[in-house]
Amino acid sequence: MKRKSKSCGRRGWPRNVLALVKAPGAHRSLRATFIALFALAACTKPVDKAAKERIFSPEDSPKVIASALEKLPTEHLEDSPKQVRRILEMGAAETTERIGPFQLKSFFKFEWSGNSRSIKLTETRTMISGPGGVNGDFHGTVENSENQGLDVMRIAGSVYARSRYGHYRQRLRDRGIAEREREEIFGALRAFDALLKGRLKLSSPTPVSVHGRPARKYQVGLAAAEEREVESNPLPRLPLPKGGMDASSARRNLFWEKRNPNSVRGEVVIDDQTAVVLQARLDGKLAVPGFQGGPKADLTISLDSAMTEIGANPGLKVPKDVLPDADKPAGIAAALDRFGIPHGDVRRADGGTEDELSDTER
Repeated sequence: MKRKSKSCGRRGWPRNVLALVKAPGAHRSLRATFIALFALAACTKPVDKAAKERIFSPEDSPKVIASALEKLPTEHLEDSPKQVRRILEMGAAETTERIGPFQLKSFFKFEWSGNSRSIKLTETRTMISGPGGVNGDFHGTVENSENQGLDVMRIAGSVYARSRYGHYRQRLRDRGIAEREREEIFGALRAFDALLKGRLKLSSPTPVSVHGRPARKYQVGLAAAEEREVESNPLPRLPLPKGGMDASSARRNLFWEKRNPNSVRGEVVIDDQTAVVLQARLDGKLAVPGFQGGPKADLTISLDSAMTEIGANPGLKVPKDVLPDADKPAGIAAALDRFGIPHGDVRRADGGTEDELSDTER
């Protein structure tokens, strides 16, 4: 009894096909075509078939959508620090997927005190989220008491942005900046929790109703340092330049590494159905060691955040008088032109004139 070959050669072909290919009248090109087709069919392996199925299979849903489908419990959070972190750190995209369109307004107050001095700063963050979930329209703004701020919109996939007092400019090469700004503007509660080293602790839940939605109001306090959940994959230490860190960066780094939360009080209201935080009123205090032997400082933070217009389409539209996208928006040279100062009318120190501005001045 002859043993069947497992190779991909002609031995595995049907006899009638071989007879057709070997027929005296068969054309040479026809023979070559048959040989190539049947060789390809005979050499198909299960691993190749599985690879093709993976490549041409429907694309998986974005991670945010998968996260939004997860049912999060809102009861007994005082006994589940991990679930507390999951809810407090929820981002704008997942929140929109869970609860639909909404408007969120957050008021921050910062007060630094130390060395008989006090510095105050207030900040307002507004997020208007339209329908469409993770890819939907939104309009976010940030303004502070120092006359600084930004404004970013995404309408039908197109991005428009401006500074507080500037004109909107279309951002055709956004590269994800709009989405990052969306998360930062929305994440006031997440930022508060991060400043307090993730030590917000919930207790004493009370059933309440917010905008007709069943919810739970939790009292917020400061958890002990040993109760804080340790990160499973902590970030590596910040690499330093050869000449050392500059003084301004060193002060910020000292604050972030050595800040010590002293107290937190307030409340958060969590929606029963979606586990989205609907309201937050929080006050916290931190102590910061002095820089290079200087006096110590205290930081007081207040946050008042509330979500409204839940489920209502805000009807966001493209702003008027939008400037086109530009590789390099006009700078000082354009300002000189606007005020009627020609580029060549730049006086040198010796009283003469410069014919052209330097590259840095332009």
